[in-house]
Amino acid sequence: MLHTLSIAQLRQQLHNKEVTATEVAQHFLKRIHAHADLNAFITVDESATLAQAAAADAALQSGQAGALAGIPLAHKDVFVTTDFITTAGSKILTGYKSPFTATAIAKLGAAGAVCVGKANMDEFAMGSSNENSFYGAVKNPWNTKMVPGGSSGGSATAVAAGLCLGATGTDTGGSIRQPASFTGITGIKPTYGRVSRYGMIAYGSSLDQGGPMARTAEDCALLLTEMAGFDAKDSTSIERDDENFSRLLNQPFSPDATESQPLKGLKIGVPAEFYGEGLDAEVKAATLTAIEQFVKLGAVVVDVNLPKTELSIPTYYVIAPAEASSNLSRFDGVRYGHRATTYTDLEDMYRKTRAEGFGWEVQRRILIGTYVLSHGYYDAYYLQAQRLRRMIAQDYQNALAQCDVIMGPVAPTTAWALGDKTSDPVQMYLADIYTLSLNLAGLPGMSVPCGFDGQGLPIGLQIIGNYFDEARLLQLAHAFQQHTDWHQHKPALAG
Repeated sequence: MLHTLSIAQLRQQLHNKEVTATEVAQHFLKRIHAHADLNAFITVDESATLAQAAAADAALQSGQAGALAGIPLAHKDVFVTTDFITTAGSKILTGYKSPFTATAIAKLGAAGAVCVGKANMDEFAMGSSNENSFYGAVKNPWNTKMVPGGSSGGSATAVAAGLCLGATGTDTGGSIRQPASFTGITGIKPTYGRVSRYGMIAYGSSLDQGGPMARTAEDCALLLTEMAGFDAKDSTSIERDDENFSRLLNQPFSPDATESQPLKGLKIGVPAEFYGEGLDAEVKAATLTAIEQFVKLGAVVVDVNLPKTELSIPTYYVIAPAEASSNLSRFDGVRYGHRATTYTDLEDMYRKTRAEGFGWEVQRRILIGTYVLSHGYYDAYYLQAQRLRRMIAQDYQNALAQCDVIMGPVAPTTAWALGDKTSDPVQMYLADIYTLSLNLAGLPGMSVPCGFDGQGLPIGLQIIGNYFDEARLLQLAHAFQQHTDWHQHKPALAG
């Protein structure tokens, strides 16, 4: 069955002409319709998908195919595209079709990838459960009464349920890693500036970063190789040589490594702050057992400290809303998207359009951001948060001076029930305690499946590296997946 293959396996079949890109696209479109109740997609356009598949088939026949020719991907609906409507999960962008395609999506398209649809998401990427979408909540395929995590919950569910083989996501405070953990797939947030933000609708400009989600680290490496790269159109893009992120897969970690201990010499930092009060016992046990597996492969554990971990939550929820209040000011009903039908003057049109078009969580964050940037509060809140941000980044550098990578849980718990935390936004915010600090520091991190709780819900291990260490993180995750089978477990509907 095509949906049970990895990207690497399907790529081989396509190049061997055992199957065509059009047949692949039709298979996944059929699955998307069959599992529409998961609400993983906002927009599906069969004609656009099949046109891309036909182009991939032509490239495969001519021998000019790109690295991802015919591979079915879902794109988070925060990336603008010319051939699919882009909504960012919001009413205010109803029916919007961009005149250009986001650079990251264009790069994947140039490699031959086929888009099967735009994935559902928390409105403007604001949320940890994918319940804030104007288009309704996404369901977790392991238990449809549970959340899939957010804000890239549609992308995560689509991959976990076998509705595509890979997906794009964005991570502002954990929105790739947390839904990957909740749905039992692999996801990587690259170093800030690795993947172009051009055409990625902004939430927090200094925090947002795009990245891939797939079943395996090997597949994420294939996707990231095509997504990443310098983009002159993005002022936050970092000018570095292109990398092959698969280059370290199956390579020994050090010259001293052996066949039985391929990771000999690896130092893993385990921060005490990630294992304190509030961490679920089953999540703790699964992540510590995963770290023990790395030790069996030759690694050693080093105790490290990240003393300002708890401060990452208030720091993030000052900086991110401040940036959001500025970024979302462009959605006013004048140029595109939703506009109020009745109004008295321009100011009234702005007010009514934004009140009708934005959901409650977006309105809440705009108000918080505007408040902390206002006269008399800027120094007390925003400036102080920026100082703490620098300290949090320094904590990571101090810790990484003692080790090669840091490992710990992605979230304090597994997925919770739909509706459980919607009435208490603070509880929702606390779910991001282990992921927010990476975005504040701009570091790369990833989630790798490492177990299940007593309810059969997935648990993810977070692996954190230093700047531009993505290839190393993927090497370690791949080595772990070569010796465990957590990433091979699938929900019943994906079998």
